[in-house]
Amino acid sequence: MDRERKAFPTGGGDWPELRARMREMASGDADWQKGRVPLFVFRNDEDSYTVGREAYFDFFTENALGRNRAFHSIAAMEADVLDYGLDLFAAPEQAGGAFTSGGSESIFMAIKAARDRFRARRSDLAAAPLNIVMPITGHPAFDKAAQTMDLEIRRAPLVCDMRVDVAAAGRLIDERTIALVGSAPCFPHGVIDPIGELSDLAGEHDVWLHVDACVGGWLAPFFKRIGRATPDFDFRFANVCSISADLHKFGFCPKPASTVFYRDRADLERATFTADAWPNGIFATPTLLGTRPGGAVAGAWAVLNHLGVSGYEAAARRMAAMTDAYLRDLAAIPEIELWGEPDLTLINFGSHAVDIYAVARTLEERGWVTGLTRAPKGLHLMLSALHEPAREAYVADLKAGIVAVREHKTEETEMVARY
Repeated sequence: MDRERKAFPTGGGDWPELRARMREMASGDADWQKGRVPLFVFRNDEDSYTVGREAYFDFFTENALGRNRAFHSIAAMEADVLDYGLDLFAAPEQAGGAFTSGGSESIFMAIKAARDRFRARRSDLAAAPLNIVMPITGHPAFDKAAQTMDLEIRRAPLVCDMRVDVAAAGRLIDERTIALVGSAPCFPHGVIDPIGELSDLAGEHDVWLHVDACVGGWLAPFFKRIGRATPDFDFRFANVCSISADLHKFGFCPKPASTVFYRDRADLERATFTADAWPNGIFATPTLLGTRPGGAVAGAWAVLNHLGVSGYEAAARRMAAMTDAYLRDLAAIPEIELWGEPDLTLINFGSHAVDIYAVARTLEERGWVTGLTRAPKGLHLMLSALHEPAREAYVADLKAGIVAVREHKTEETEMVARY
């Protein structure tokens, strides 16, 4: 049934009464604070959450669009955050970056820069249909960018470990390819594509390589620092031209906060939108958005400085131990099979013994939000600190769901995950 449209409010609402109404609306939300939501919300610890929240509200009103004219504090904090990322991702001195609202915007800006560099270099093909080559696991944000800029997406298959088939990707590249993409990690299966091999391929074809590290970019280097076998993915590979990495995921910063980095500052300038036709003069932003919340910049700056190297290493140790515990529990369930060996904290698993979507329905009946994959059919977990206390309950309900599905011999179930 369609929702009835409401009239504009008359006003005069008392805040306690409004808050009560809002809390009542929220009463039906999924219980993310108890680890029952496997995506959307990320948490390290209460201290870093409080630091980010308070910093955000201290700069609640400031507009990052005005950082260079009015809010010099935001400009300074934003510059620091970008410096931290450039350092973390082994960027060369001529590199630059931008603070964005999320992974979709970071990816969009990188693809715009890649397209504009291609047009500058190949004026003979500037009006021709252009394309992006990426794994089938590449994020839909690339599809958004491609649809907006009239680009074709060419999808390369995976090899058995769920990483991109580099040779197959190479066969998709032609003279109209503006960018090659790898993920660190890919969202569906939690594995990092072979960025070194993709870098060699990009060099062979003289094509832009973008690394989508939105999910794990700000945490993966610390996994490696604590001794995990986490593959490199950053600017240390000579042909990586840009990297997208979300602060509001495993950087544990307040939303909305992401970053995009370019090996060459000239490409940051290519990404920048500039307009000079209206009466007010030049309007230029290195982001798709104009107005941006200053609180997001302040929150990111505060969390990064609060945690620092030691804090992120400690978070990596906790996240790694938690992920290992989940993997041990899953391995002890005979019906469950792991679809990929996770490089960070994203786990994708399924079954040849039972219909995993039917099992997912039993989990939803028990109050869990389920992440799903379609190919192969599976359940998907993106673990943060919220999920450690929930592990035993999740595994117990998963086992119970498998038993229920086996006993009732349910027919194959179709489910669609919508994000």
